[in-house]
Amino acid sequence: MAKPKITLYVDIVSPFAYIAFYALQNFPVFKQCEITYIPILLGGLMKQCGNTPPLQVKNKDKWIATERSRWSDLLHIPISKTTPPGFPINTIAIQRTLCSIELSHPQSLTSAISLFFQNFWVHYNEPTKPENLLAIVRTVLGDDETAKTIVGRQGSDEIKAQLKGNTDRAFNEGAFGLPWFVATNERGETEKFWGVDHLGQLCDHLGLERPGGRGWRALL
Repeated sequence: MAKPKITLYVDIVSPFAYIAFYALQNFPVFKQCEITYIPILLGGLMKQCGNTPPLQVKNKDKWIATERSRWSDLLHIPISKTTPPGFPINTIAIQRTLCSIELSHPQSLTSAISLFFQNFWVHYNEPTKPENLLAIVRTVLGDDETAKTIVGRQGSDEIKAQLKGNTDRAFNEGAFGLPWFVATNERGETEKFWGVDHLGQLCDHLGLERPGGRGWRALL
């Protein structure tokens, strides 16, 4: 039978996309799954949906920080206790760079997403600054000239179209926010899930045994 498959749509700006990404990458329950990560522009998705950004909703803007702290503590996921300065920050340069890597070095995409998330949500290091963005890509690819080429392509029509296409794909899959999971089990049945709190239902659909522990008992 085919392996369980998960597609996770990500934008570095989303703390909950980070928590979901960390879980898929590090929790043993997901090691048997075939996982695909797709960079999108969360702001573009919200606009397509007519969805109000959470930080523009009174009281919800404060709730976001509380919620991400609770879930990261429950699931033992490293995350900064302080919100990045100026949050929410425009991540279009990062997301286009990830699309550039997706097209030319797909084998390095997961590592790039991981390092950008670390520099945004674990220890904020101004990853949108051009010199810092380039340094992150250089660390992932191991070559300065290649990194410059990858970053330099972010303004091209090809890369802009790739990011828009990825965002359209998320929208067409039913997404209205992040994290958005598309999961196919061994029987070929596909379901969609939104939110870190639905990781338990994700496991159930994929036929994976939910781990024990207080954090997993809190999940839907």
